[in-house]
Amino acid sequence: MPGNGAVTRSTLRQQIADALRDEVLAGRLLPGREFTVKEIAEQYGVSATPVREALVDLSAQGILEADQHRGFRVPEYTLDDYRGMIQARSLVTDGMFQALLAGHPAFRDPLDPRTPAVLAAVRRRGEEARRAAGAGDLSVLIGYDLRFWRELSALFGNPYLADFLHRLRVQSWVCAVRYLRRLPDLRGRLWSGHTELVDALSRQDFEAARAVVSAYNAHSLALIERLAAG
Repeated sequence: MPGNGAVTRSTLRQQIADALRDEVLAGRLLPGREFTVKEIAEQYGVSATPVREALVDLSAQGILEADQHRGFRVPEYTLDDYRGMIQARSLVTDGMFQALLAGHPAFRDPLDPRTPAVLAAVRRRGEEARRAAGAGDLSVLIGYDLRFWRELSALFGNPYLADFLHRLRVQSWVCAVRYLRRLPDLRGRLWSGHTELVDALSRQDFEAARAVVSAYNAHSLALIERLAAG
Protein backbone atom coordinates (compact mmCIF):
# COMPACT_ATOMS: atom_id res chain seq x y z
CA MET A 1 0.00 0.00 0.00
CA PRO A 2 1.28 3.49 -0.79
CA GLY A 3 1.06 4.72 2.80
CA ASN A 4 3.13 1.97 4.40
CA GLY A 5 6.48 3.59 3.70
CA ALA A 6 5.40 6.89 5.21
CA VAL A 7 4.01 5.19 8.31
CA THR A 8 7.18 3.14 8.78
CA ARG A 9 9.38 6.22 8.40
CA SER A 10 7.24 8.18 10.83
CA THR A 11 7.40 5.34 13.35
CA LEU A 12 11.19 5.09 13.01
CA ARG A 13 11.50 8.82 13.36
CA GLN A 14 9.60 8.76 16.66
CA GLN A 15 11.41 5.69 17.97
CA ILE A 16 14.82 7.23 17.25
CA ALA A 17 13.79 10.56 18.77
CA ASP A 18 12.48 8.81 21.90
CA ALA A 19 15.63 6.71 22.26
CA LEU A 20 17.98 9.69 21.93
CA ARG A 21 15.84 11.83 24.23
CA ASP A 22 16.03 9.11 26.88
CA GLU A 23 19.81 8.89 26.45
CA VAL A 24 20.24 12.64 26.96
CA LEU A 25 17.85 12.85 29.92
CA ALA A 26 19.52 9.83 31.52
CA GLY A 27 22.87 11.60 31.28
CA ARG A 28 24.38 8.90 29.07
CA LEU A 29 24.91 11.37 26.21
CA LEU A 30 27.05 14.01 27.86
CA PRO A 31 26.99 17.77 27.15
CA GLY A 32 29.08 18.60 24.11
CA ARG A 33 28.75 15.10 22.63
CA GLU A 34 28.68 15.44 18.85
CA PHE A 35 27.30 13.02 16.27
CA THR A 36 26.19 12.97 12.66
CA VAL A 37 23.12 11.64 10.90
CA LYS A 38 25.30 8.93 9.35
CA GLU A 39 26.62 7.81 12.73
CA ILE A 40 23.14 7.46 14.26
CA ALA A 41 21.74 5.79 11.13
CA GLU A 42 24.51 3.17 11.29
CA GLN A 43 24.02 2.70 15.02
CA TYR A 44 20.31 1.93 14.59
CA GLY A 45 20.65 0.23 11.22
CA VAL A 46 18.20 2.52 9.43
CA SER A 47 18.24 5.01 6.57
CA ALA A 48 19.32 8.59 7.03
CA THR A 49 15.93 10.21 6.42
CA PRO A 50 14.09 9.24 9.64
CA VAL A 51 17.28 9.89 11.62
CA ARG A 52 17.63 13.40 10.21
CA GLU A 53 13.96 14.10 10.94
CA ALA A 54 14.31 12.80 14.51
CA LEU A 55 17.38 14.93 15.16
CA VAL A 56 15.66 18.03 13.79
CA ASP A 57 12.69 17.32 16.07
CA LEU A 58 14.97 17.06 19.09
CA SER A 59 16.73 20.28 18.12
CA ALA A 60 13.36 22.05 18.01
CA GLN A 61 12.72 20.83 21.57
CA GLY A 62 16.07 22.12 22.86
CA ILE A 63 17.36 18.61 23.59
CA LEU A 64 19.99 18.85 20.84
CA GLU A 65 21.70 21.65 18.98
CA ALA A 66 22.16 21.62 15.23
CA ASP A 67 25.47 22.61 13.71
CA GLN A 68 25.31 23.12 9.97
CA HIS A 69 28.83 21.86 9.43
CA ARG A 70 29.34 19.29 12.20
CA GLY A 71 25.95 17.62 12.64
CA PHE A 72 24.29 17.67 16.06
CA ARG A 73 25.42 17.84 19.65
CA VAL A 74 24.09 17.74 23.20
CA PRO A 75 23.80 21.33 24.53
CA GLU A 76 26.35 22.53 27.04
CA TYR A 77 24.00 24.53 29.22
CA THR A 78 25.60 26.55 32.00
CA LEU A 79 24.43 27.34 35.51
CA ASP A 80 23.37 30.77 34.27
CA ASP A 81 21.30 29.04 31.60
CA TYR A 82 19.59 27.03 34.33
CA ARG A 83 18.86 30.16 36.33
CA GLY A 84 17.29 31.69 33.22
CA MET A 85 15.17 28.60 32.63
CA ILE A 86 13.89 28.65 36.21
CA GLN A 87 13.04 32.34 35.88
CA ALA A 88 11.21 31.73 32.61
CA ARG A 89 9.29 28.81 34.12
CA SER A 90 8.32 31.01 37.06
CA LEU A 91 6.98 33.72 34.78
CA VAL A 92 4.90 31.22 32.81
CA THR A 93 3.39 29.44 35.80
CA ASP A 94 2.78 32.72 37.61
CA GLY A 95 0.83 33.91 34.57
CA MET A 96 -1.16 30.66 34.66
CA PHE A 97 -2.10 31.18 38.30
CA GLN A 98 -2.99 34.82 37.66
CA ALA A 99 -5.39 33.60 34.98
CA LEU A 100 -6.92 31.15 37.43
CA LEU A 101 -7.40 33.88 40.03
CA ALA A 102 -9.12 35.98 37.38
CA GLY A 103 -11.61 33.17 36.73
CA HIS A 104 -10.16 31.07 33.95
CA PRO A 105 -12.89 28.90 32.34
CA ALA A 106 -11.11 25.71 33.40
CA PHE A 107 -11.86 26.53 37.05
CA ARG A 108 -14.76 28.98 36.84
CA ASP A 109 -17.54 26.40 37.13
CA PRO A 110 -17.01 24.05 40.12
CA LEU A 111 -19.77 21.80 38.77
CA ASP A 112 -17.98 21.20 35.47
CA PRO A 113 -16.92 17.53 35.72
CA ARG A 114 -14.05 17.89 33.25
CA THR A 115 -11.65 19.77 35.49
CA PRO A 116 -11.83 17.37 38.48
CA ALA A 117 -11.41 14.43 36.09
CA VAL A 118 -8.30 15.96 34.53
CA LEU A 119 -6.88 16.90 37.92
CA ALA A 120 -7.43 13.34 39.15
CA ALA A 121 -5.45 12.01 36.19
CA VAL A 122 -2.71 14.60 36.74
CA ARG A 123 -2.60 13.67 40.42
CA ARG A 124 -1.87 10.05 39.48
CA ARG A 125 1.14 11.27 37.50
CA GLY A 126 2.16 13.27 40.56
CA GLU A 127 1.91 10.21 42.80
CA GLU A 128 4.19 8.28 40.45
CA ALA A 129 6.61 11.21 40.37
CA ARG A 130 6.63 11.32 44.18
CA ARG A 131 7.39 7.61 44.40
CA ALA A 132 10.22 7.96 41.88
CA ALA A 133 11.67 10.94 43.75
CA GLY A 134 11.52 9.02 47.03
CA ALA A 135 13.33 6.10 45.43
CA GLY A 136 15.89 8.41 43.82
CA ASP A 137 14.98 7.09 40.38
CA LEU A 138 15.78 10.12 38.26
CA SER A 139 14.86 8.67 34.87
CA VAL A 140 11.39 7.62 36.02
CA LEU A 141 10.89 10.92 37.83
CA ILE A 142 11.71 12.94 34.72
CA GLY A 143 9.22 10.97 32.63
CA TYR A 144 6.36 11.44 35.07
CA ASP A 145 7.30 15.04 35.85
CA LEU A 146 7.14 15.99 32.17
CA ARG A 147 3.80 14.23 31.73
CA PHE A 148 2.48 15.86 34.91
CA TRP A 149 3.21 19.39 33.75
CA ARG A 150 2.16 18.69 30.17
CA GLU A 151 -1.27 17.49 31.26
CA LEU A 152 -1.66 20.20 33.89
CA SER A 153 -0.87 23.01 31.46
CA ALA A 154 -3.29 21.48 28.93
CA LEU A 155 -6.10 22.47 31.32
CA PHE A 156 -5.72 26.03 30.07
CA GLY A 157 -6.75 25.05 26.56
CA ASN A 158 -3.83 26.92 25.01
CA PRO A 159 -1.50 24.54 23.11
CA TYR A 160 1.09 27.28 22.61
CA LEU A 161 1.42 27.76 26.36
CA ALA A 162 1.57 24.00 26.95
CA ASP A 163 4.24 23.53 24.26
CA PHE A 164 6.32 26.44 25.54
CA LEU A 165 6.25 25.25 29.15
CA HIS A 166 7.05 21.70 28.06
CA ARG A 167 10.08 22.90 26.09
CA LEU A 168 11.30 24.88 29.10
CA ARG A 169 10.90 21.91 31.39
CA VAL A 170 12.71 19.57 29.00
CA GLN A 171 15.60 22.01 28.71
CA SER A 172 15.69 22.39 32.49
CA TRP A 173 16.05 18.64 32.92
CA VAL A 174 18.71 18.41 30.19
CA CYS A 175 20.68 21.04 32.09
CA ALA A 176 20.07 19.61 35.58
CA VAL A 177 20.84 15.98 34.76
CA ARG A 178 24.57 16.59 34.32
CA TYR A 179 24.74 17.82 37.93
CA LEU A 180 22.26 15.41 39.50
CA ARG A 181 24.11 12.39 38.13
CA ARG A 182 27.06 13.36 40.28
CA LEU A 183 25.17 12.22 43.39
CA PRO A 184 25.49 8.50 44.13
CA ASP A 185 22.14 8.47 45.93
CA LEU A 186 19.29 10.83 45.02
CA ARG A 187 16.80 9.55 47.57
CA GLY A 188 15.33 12.43 49.53
CA ARG A 189 17.12 15.03 47.41
CA LEU A 190 14.55 15.53 44.64
CA TRP A 191 11.41 17.64 44.81
CA SER A 192 8.25 15.59 45.21
CA GLY A 193 5.44 18.09 45.85
CA HIS A 194 3.42 17.34 42.73
CA THR A 195 0.38 16.10 44.64
CA GLU A 196 0.45 19.15 46.93
CA LEU A 197 0.15 21.33 43.85
CA VAL A 198 -2.81 19.34 42.51
CA ASP A 199 -4.52 19.42 45.91
CA ALA A 200 -4.17 23.21 46.05
CA LEU A 201 -5.63 23.56 42.58
CA SER A 202 -8.47 21.19 43.45
CA ARG A 203 -9.34 23.49 46.37
CA GLN A 204 -9.01 26.44 43.97
CA ASP A 205 -6.41 27.82 46.37
CA PHE A 206 -4.29 29.42 43.69
CA GLU A 207 -2.10 31.35 46.14
CA ALA A 208 -1.15 28.07 47.79
CA ALA A 209 -0.45 26.58 44.36
CA ARG A 210 1.81 29.49 43.55
CA ALA A 211 3.66 28.99 46.85
CA VAL A 212 4.21 25.29 46.04
CA VAL A 213 5.72 26.12 42.65
CA SER A 214 7.84 28.89 44.14
CA ALA A 215 9.23 26.47 46.73
CA TYR A 216 9.87 23.92 43.98
CA ASN A 217 11.85 26.37 41.89
CA ALA A 218 13.86 27.56 44.91
CA HIS A 219 14.62 23.96 45.89
CA SER A 220 15.72 23.00 42.36
CA LEU A 221 17.92 26.05 41.90
CA ALA A 222 19.58 25.71 45.32
CA LEU A 223 20.35 22.03 44.70
CA ILE A 224 21.89 22.60 41.28
CA GLU A 225 23.90 25.57 42.54
CA ARG A 226 25.34 23.45 45.38
CA LEU A 227 26.24 20.64 42.99
CA ALA A 228 27.79 23.08 40.50
CA ALA A 229 29.92 24.55 43.27
CA GLY A 230 31.27 21.08 44.02
